[in-house]
Amino acid sequence: MALSSSPSSSFSSSSAAMFALAFFMLLLAGSSSAQLSENFYVKKCPKVFNAVKSVVQSAVAKEPRMGASLLRVFFHDCFVNGCDGSVLLDDTSSFKGEKTAPPNKNSLRGYEVIDAIKSKVEAACPGVVSCADIVAIAARDSVAILGGPYWKVKLGRRDSKTASFNDAGSGVIPPPFSTLSNLISRFQAQGLSTKDMVALSGAHTIGKARCATYKDRIYNDTNINSLFATSRKRNCPRKSGSERDNNVAYLDFKTPNHFDNYYYKNLINKKGLLHSDQVLFSGGSTDSIVAAYSNNQKAFESDFVRAMIKMGNIKPLTGSKGEIRKHCGRVN
Repeated sequence: MALSSSPSSSFSSSSAAMFALAFFMLLLAGSSSAQLSENFYVKKCPKVFNAVKSVVQSAVAKEPRMGASLLRVFFHDCFVNGCDGSVLLDDTSSFKGEKTAPPNKNSLRGYEVIDAIKSKVEAACPGVVSCADIVAIAARDSVAILGGPYWKVKLGRRDSKTASFNDAGSGVIPPPFSTLSNLISRFQAQGLSTKDMVALSGAHTIGKARCATYKDRIYNDTNINSLFATSRKRNCPRKSGSERDNNVAYLDFKTPNHFDNYYYKNLINKKGLLHSDQVLFSGGSTDSIVAAYSNNQKAFESDFVRAMIKMGNIKPLTGSKGEIRKHCGRVN
């Protein structure tokens, strides 16, 4: 016998239809803030990768240190309000940006390389690729060009319309004199684990540091190789405010222009340049991770890539948020 329609069955059908409509609207809403994707520019701007790589290759060939500088721009961008390109903005009459904040002033560099990349990308695909994504790709290419691992970068970030001097100087970026607990807590605040922190610190296998950032370590720390300290003192006098505070030394004196695991080998031998480097191997909870990476470069590279992808997903602007800047140093 056929069932006749009843008020309750009509109500159920109506509810199901409303639920289906609500679910469809939710999917549409989600599409406006799509997640980052490795294939984001496959159709929109397939030339972006060659454009970025060519400029980075040229810059690193001219000055190998630039690879480390571009990698550091990515780190400093992501740690302050997410990976949104805000670190690239120049000051304006309406806001004081991140460039002149203590962690970045006289320290962060490579802006002109990012601008050169942006010009080349704009010529190929006007108004399509964000400065935030350019920073992420340039960081990957810098590592790969200097002999490190290659990975597929997740893309789709948009650019911030503002930047904050106060946020950049609020302590979210760990200073070179950080304790181990301070490093762990600051990375955890960004959703990054202790292992992520140790792996990302391995970026110091390339690049240089200013005398002002390691002076206290070479004169006052006790967990430092004496010959190593003496050799660094020659170019970094104790006198405070000396013009030589801007003198630089390699973070990894063994293979300074090659991305490898010598950084960790140096820590085991008490030859970390920064205090925040050596605390990773000083009798604390991260000693075993450092030891593992010093013995297994593949393990380090694998964890570094995983941590870089994770860091690149810190609060990105997607969908209709932010904008695609025409020039990385200013909003449209």
